[in-house]
Amino acid sequence: MLSRELEARLRILIADTIPLPGSGQTPARHRRLMEIGRENLSLARLAEAHWDAVAILAEAERNAEADAIYGVWASEKAGQGLSIEPEGDREGREFVINGTKMFCSGTRIVDRVLATVTHPESRLIDIDLRTNCGSVRFDDSDWKTEAFSETRTASATFNNARISIDDFIGTPGWYLQRPGFWHGACGPAACWAGGAAGLVDYAMTQSRHDPHTLAHLGAMHASVWALTSSLDSAGRGIDAMSNDYETARIRALTLRHVVEQACTDILRRLPRAYGPHPLAMNEEIGRRYQELDLYLRQSHAERDLEALGTAIREIHG
Repeated sequence: MLSRELEARLRILIADTIPLPGSGQTPARHRRLMEIGRENLSLARLAEAHWDAVAILAEAERNAEADAIYGVWASEKAGQGLSIEPEGDREGREFVINGTKMFCSGTRIVDRVLATVTHPESRLIDIDLRTNCGSVRFDDSDWKTEAFSETRTASATFNNARISIDDFIGTPGWYLQRPGFWHGACGPAACWAGGAAGLVDYAMTQSRHDPHTLAHLGAMHASVWALTSSLDSAGRGIDAMSNDYETARIRALTLRHVVEQACTDILRRLPRAYGPHPLAMNEEIGRRYQELDLYLRQSHAERDLEALGTAIREIHG
């Protein structure tokens, strides 16, 4: 799917709403994200970010701009980041943004972004990229892989981009301190699950029926069942207890680990069952495989498991 086709499909998707986390229909939210991941992982990556931004704004009691595509640029690297300072003498209502942020997905596609700022304090801000087009420079030269190339992931450098005090979302530290941060962390896991399910969809169309292939196929089918069940269970948990931060954190870290492990097992089994052909000679499957493998690295692996173990110990003693 070319970038222009991806953007057109994305605009069609976001014309519809999906349930907000904690709305009583969170399993349906997870299922929808999984369906889009099953369709196309690049599309899912952008759609999930848009709907995450909509949920963040709703949690802050704000409405998203109609027809605008949103992104969430929250990746941080030590020594880099965005800073805000007042612009001129305007009673503290106008500000400028400077600095560089890495891993910005949807550059030249999204209209607005919710971005994290680190200086002088941790804040979340809403930036209209259309009105700041001359103040933001994108550099995708560091992105060497073809995986997710259509999402136009790049570094964004801000040079006196302008916002107003009304573009600050929540209070200092609010973005990371709310249960909704962890509800939102379940969204990428749903997309991962959809990407893996798409690989199993391909396997179901193949004609190899030897015992070893069938054993892998059975295991992959079971993994998709486990993925769907885990996402449903997490969604019900969010709806039942949406305001407890520690419970939300433990739930999200648990779900992301379970989903990562099941997806990784599917990635391992597919070439063992069908050899190199689908990865080398089927462009769609080869790209999906690479994108899922890369997307899973949004899981912080053992670092997240350590955080999960610590959180469990703190609660259970």
